[in-house]
Amino acid sequence: MRPTRARTTAVMAATLSACALGVSPAGATSSRAAEPLEYVAIGDSFAAGPLIPDQSQWSCLRSGRNYPAVAAEALGAQLTDVSCSGAKVSDFSGRQFGLLPPQYEALKPSTDLVTLTIGGNDVSLVATALGCVNLLPKPAGISCADTAAAKGDPTAKAIEAWSATFGRALDEVHRRAPNARIVVAGYATYIRKDGCWPTQPIWDKDGNYLQARVNQLNGVLAQQSKAHDATYVDTAAVSAGHDTCAAPSERYIEGLVPSSVAAPLHPNAQGMAAFGAAVARAAARP
Repeated sequence: MRPTRARTTAVMAATLSACALGVSPAGATSSRAAEPLEYVAIGDSFAAGPLIPDQSQWSCLRSGRNYPAVAAEALGAQLTDVSCSGAKVSDFSGRQFGLLPPQYEALKPSTDLVTLTIGGNDVSLVATALGCVNLLPKPAGISCADTAAAKGDPTAKAIEAWSATFGRALDEVHRRAPNARIVVAGYATYIRKDGCWPTQPIWDKDGNYLQARVNQLNGVLAQQSKAHDATYVDTAAVSAGHDTCAAPSERYIEGLVPSSVAAPLHPNAQGMAAFGAAVARAAARP
């Protein structure tokens, strides 16, 4: 008989406490089942960790040091990671690239923990970010914020419209893994207020616009998580001060020109370590 969600949470909390004290997770609690916690990670490139060494699955650009791997180690869990770069919610139920199994298929009634990050590709955040690049100082270019305003801000409208889609996705995760705790990790702080041109070639007003859209998407993730019995992790708060404007050694998110081995505008290994620790703490929280 599998652990209930309450027992799963208690076991994860005991495991984290044991790790903090230097105790083997295997001896963290006498109530722990003989088998490890079953943990399934689904989601997009923010979860997968493109280009971060070592890549465990090249077709998805998935790293063995992504936040699911970090959280699984902290929790002493058995991880099945099917997160994949480029994924949209439709790839949870369909074959990404026409070849990969739907991510939902990794979920089972025996699953104890599910983590996910999704939405950025559904609302074309990367394309929005690339449209904000200006290599020359103002006014020698086109402001993405001004362009968006003139068009009625289609990205903002897309995020608002996508909200119900994410709610339905959470319901489907619950249906397939009814005993699991669901933890949703939001997106990071990519660029600080007023940006840092030319360190990152995005004008101040455009950097503010871009992060506002990320924050809007995070708001949707948080709202729908609360409405659909999931736990939300605010990685924007975790990465505050560690955005693309930070010194390379302090960054959790790489800029347009990466300073470490990671994809542009994605978490690096240091960021994944911080996000994984936050996810593990959230998973174990009562």
